[in-house]
Amino acid sequence: MIKKFLLAALVAFPMCIAAQTLKFGTVNSQEIFNLMPEKATAETTLQSVAEKYQTELTNLQTEFEKKYKEFQELDPSTPQSIKDRRMQELTENQQKIQNFQQMASQDMQKQQETLLAPITDKIQQAIKAVGVEGGYTFIYDLSIPCVVYTGAGAEDVSAQVKAKLGIK
Repeated sequence: MIKKFLLAALVAFPMCIAAQTLKFGTVNSQEIFNLMPEKATAETTLQSVAEKYQTELTNLQTEFEKKYKEFQELDPSTPQSIKDRRMQELTENQQKIQNFQQMASQDMQKQQETLLAPITDKIQQAIKAVGVEGGYTFIYDLSIPCVVYTGAGAEDVSAQVKAKLGIK
């Protein structure tokens, strides 16, 4: 009798665990990210840095164009060695411009990552907090196109995450 009871309990135990309801939630982190006040500050900073790089690039291009115009206006009787030296200067200036553009692009990308990472981390922490507080099994991010279906059992927790972050 005890063996039958234990056997029945062992068989019923996994069924009881499986019968627990799973709670699913969805959130649109991109929408929340766009509403964050820190995003505007980061964008202003990035725009300011981009304008400084653009000004410097314009100066380098103006210098190149000036030297190129001087090179074109050289007297045909100018010795070849002088022409070669001027052509070498033009090549060096063009290389400077290319290096500057590459360096500026890399720096802008680093700055963007540095400024935006704390915002995304803050959102992730808020999502986790809502998940723990709400007892959710899973919270899917709708801004990442991996969820192909959201059924009636899924609850949108974006409002709770916004509230956790103090966004209206």
